[in-house]
Amino acid sequence: MIDTSVIRERFAAVERGLNERSRRLLAAAEAKTAGHGGIAATSRATGIARSTIGRGLKDLATPGSLSGEVRRPGGGGPTLIEKDPTLLEDLLRLVETATMGDPMRPLMWVSKSHAKLAAALRELGHKIADSSIRKLLDLLNYSRQVNRKTLEGSHNPDRNAQFEHINAAVIATQDSGQPVISIDTKKKELIGAFKNGGSDYREQGCPDKVNVHDFIDKDLGKVAPYGVYDVTANAGCVRVGISNDTAQFAVNSIRCWLDVMGRERYPEMNQLMITADGGGSNGSRVRLFKMELQKLADETSLKIQVCHYPPGTSKWNKIEHRLFCHITQNWRGKPLTTRETVVELIASTTTKTGLTVRCQLDTRDYPKGIKVSDADMATLNIKGDEFHPEWNYTISPRVAT
Repeated sequence: MIDTSVIRERFAAVERGLNERSRRLLAAAEAKTAGHGGIAATSRATGIARSTIGRGLKDLATPGSLSGEVRRPGGGGPTLIEKDPTLLEDLLRLVETATMGDPMRPLMWVSKSHAKLAAALRELGHKIADSSIRKLLDLLNYSRQVNRKTLEGSHNPDRNAQFEHINAAVIATQDSGQPVISIDTKKKELIGAFKNGGSDYREQGCPDKVNVHDFIDKDLGKVAPYGVYDVTANAGCVRVGISNDTAQFAVNSIRCWLDVMGRERYPEMNQLMITADGGGSNGSRVRLFKMELQKLADETSLKIQVCHYPPGTSKWNKIEHRLFCHITQNWRGKPLTTRETVVELIASTTTKTGLTVRCQLDTRDYPKGIKVSDADMATLNIKGDEFHPEWNYTISPRVAT
């Protein structure tokens, strides 16, 4: 990639002492030295038109064609804005941000391409070519901008207090030698010869060939990787489901973690802390999730403490940036052609900080629409915390009667 800042610095150092011809030749020399893409890079760095740099390259190729005359500074015909004083003002009216539906903004609802802007100006009586729009926009300090994710929606006033509550609970649980796990479902993935984002090294000219259209394969379908991340041990356990992402699937994934990793790592375990998002199959308002956790507590005699992140804050859940992002990085550019491929790629995910991942395929069927009645909820041995009991609660084993 050409470093335009270096070209800009060199050009600025000598620009004042240059006339029109020498400016053109210097820009052409910079473009020639830069190689492929040099004209565009030099144009961006110096503000000199590409056509002018092209003329300079021709001059460098045939020095004898240069005449002895040099146009005086400010010479040439009048500029567009000198010939048409209202042109710049009308262009600004077309591109500036204004109230939606304003009848004076004819291009409010369309993409403002150079051609459309020029056509709108011509309708206003201006004589202008499409190619002149870019220069005028530069004068107005306008450029194409992409959307930037910086705004957040409304949030609960106790959001930060809940973060502090979760942090304090995690530290206390870890200090007592008990496990803390972060849980969530990763994005569902299509199985088959479909394009997967990112790129990976392969022999030149030999990319993986995938389907043009991402129509779901009726036989292979999708998979839903559900992750359980051990915050203290920096280890993950992922269950790749082929059915629905339900609360039963979520709790079975926790049960799997206990069987393959949890009990071995924490032989003295009598309590389990879970941090989870506020929505989805493990949401704070999902009755079936609480019911399934009660069954798990009864089976294992574990006291299960649950802390949900407030709505709209799932990116703070540790599993997102300590496990899922590394899985995505590991399989970038690789088509997920089979379920076994997904399992192998997840299981092979590692990091320099020592992350390890276990992964299994879950072929069970998890039906949707299971209802939990008020009577069922009344049987739960659940106690809410004083601070936001809808987000923070503890489920203890029920005493057998």
